[in-house]
Amino acid sequence: MRTLLIVLWMSLAAITSAAAQVSVGIGMPGVSIGINLPVYPQLVRVPGYPVYYAPQMNSNYFFYDGLYWVYQRDNWYASSWYNGPWGLVGPEAVPLYVLRVPVRYYRRPPAYFHGWRSDAPPRWDEHWGNSWSQNHSGWNNWNRSAVPAPAPLPAYQRQYSGNRYPQAEQQQSLQSRNYRYQPQEAVVQQHYQAQRASPPPHEQAAPTSHPQSAPPSQREQKAPKSQGANKGPQGHEGSQGEDKGPHGKDSGHRD
Repeated sequence: MRTLLIVLWMSLAAITSAAAQVSVGIGMPGVSIGINLPVYPQLVRVPGYPVYYAPQMNSNYFFYDGLYWVYQRDNWYASSWYNGPWGLVGPEAVPLYVLRVPVRYYRRPPAYFHGWRSDAPPRWDEHWGNSWSQNHSGWNNWNRSAVPAPAPLPAYQRQYSGNRYPQAEQQQSLQSRNYRYQPQEAVVQQHYQAQRASPPPHEQAAPTSHPQSAPPSQREQKAPKSQGANKGPQGHEGSQGEDKGPHGKDSGHRD
């Protein structure tokens, strides 16, 4: 009986540990947080920090290490595009430089920020409790003379607004072509790796729709007709598709 209890206890501990690991990090994108920007926001660097904030927004909106960060309804969210989709971020995984941003740069601070110094970061150690504090001892002690350079803003996203804002499956392709920055934070690296590990559906289906996938017998039967139709619409449209798409314009801009 005692052995059985020990086994059960160990199993429960393993499950609890696994659940804790899953909760840390950026969740799958798709969370709606009520942000719907008509255009790319104005972002201004927080003085002395490698973080940007959005002074004209009524939201706690930041940019750091290649991702946009929003603090809303007592939760942190992150996205690689300015208008989402957003992924929920566990308190253990939020980068320290984001947490160190002073209270005055929160454009919509929650009620429990009241009374806290405006030139100091929120009291996350008090808000998130002992468990978080023990794992983040000295989180606000840092060398201000050795602050890393901020990540470049993905300015190419300015041309994608309103109806032109890309779907989630298109965002990864656009970003890989136009934004060469390599993130430094582990949680951001994991987010980028997860994006690369799941290619967009249209890229997966592309090989099956290639004209050369037709059987050789069919190509040979069509050959006599195509010899006199080299100016047909099929070849002509293919060349236009490479010139008129937004990707061709974006490839010239690197941030």
